[in-house]
Amino acid sequence: MYKKIIYLFFTCFVFFLFLNLFSSSCFALGDPKIVSKINSAFESIESWLLKIATPAAAVAVGTGIFMKKFSFGDEEKIRMGNKLIKGSLFSYAFILAVDLILSAIKSLIT
Repeated sequence: MYKKIIYLFFTCFVFFLFLNLFSSSCFALGDPKIVSKINSAFESIESWLLKIATPAAAVAVGTGIFMKKFSFGDEEKIRMGNKLIKGSLFSYAFILAVDLILSAIKSLIT
């Protein structure tokens, strides 16, 4: 039993030692190219999401309004139009909130 505990502590010690060595060597070498490429890729994906989300939300809201307008009293179409409008506005607000959160995190890091 004691050998297992000692083996576990030794393994954890070696793991943390290697973790410390790798992290300090990475900071000493500077910003690797792959990290900068990944950051630029995420920034371009984020910009494309924002460019696509705005017209998509507008089309969805317009479709919901037209569904309500031309439902001719059908309760199911009115309910579907309301769901479409609420869902598209919620999704667009969520995308904008994620953008704000990511920019706040980026400003804290840099």
